[in-house]
Amino acid sequence: MSDVRSLALADPDLPRSNGELTFDEPWQGRALAIAIALVERLDLRWDDFRRHLIAAIDDEPDRPYWDSWATALDAFVAEHLPNAAVPPNFGSMSGS
Repeated sequence: MSDVRSLALADPDLPRSNGELTFDEPWQGRALAIAIALVERLDLRWDDFRRHLIAAIDDEPDRPYWDSWATALDAFVAEHLPNAAVPPNFGSMSGS
């Protein structure tokens, strides 16, 4: 397991139940996997993604956690892959 993957999966801020990661919807697990893959591919540190997540949560503290996650992933991609195509409304995938 890569260092990024180990750090990401050990992140104490991720929602857990009995020590296991929990996802309410399949897209949430995919968003985590995409974030890990991007950080690895771009040869960045997990904290490079986490700062986007922290900013997304700070911007809208009442927004659901995984919606903030999607918003952070969108911002992360925009910063590091500015020519990448991101689906419209990616940051609001849960529909809430």
